[in-house]
Amino acid sequence: MTTRLNPYLGFRDNARQAMEFYQSVFGGELTLSSFGDFHASEDPAEADKIMHGQLETPSGYTIMGADTPNQMPYNPGDNYSVSLSGDDEGELRGYWDKLVDGGTVTVPLEKAPWGDTFGMLTDKFGVAWLVNIAGEQPAG
Repeated sequence: MTTRLNPYLGFRDNARQAMEFYQSVFGGELTLSSFGDFHASEDPAEADKIMHGQLETPSGYTIMGADTPNQMPYNPGDNYSVSLSGDDEGELRGYWDKLVDGGTVTVPLEKAPWGDTFGMLTDKFGVAWLVNIAGEQPAG
């Protein structure tokens, strides 16, 4: 897998509808995972919210999105991040180390409930970044 860079959009309670809309616009394969799927929220009201949505289009676009958890602020206009993802841990950790210089870690780069290594930061220019390093994939 190569490293890729794509937008990651934040929503408030309508990520499923938004991602299905983008699928209707661009086509492609949409995968949606809820907070409940990963037991990622203690709030039962968040069980059906989208923790991660990913649209892979026939043209090669990748659009990711999720619902913002209730305890986190949501400000339309500030509801996007840039996502770096792949399986080259050295490359992605190198990007993380450079991006965080002068910036702020919002979620440490560490093992996530879905098995990957994941972190979030805001760089010194105020741009939000997500870094996801694919974990070991089961043989099969």
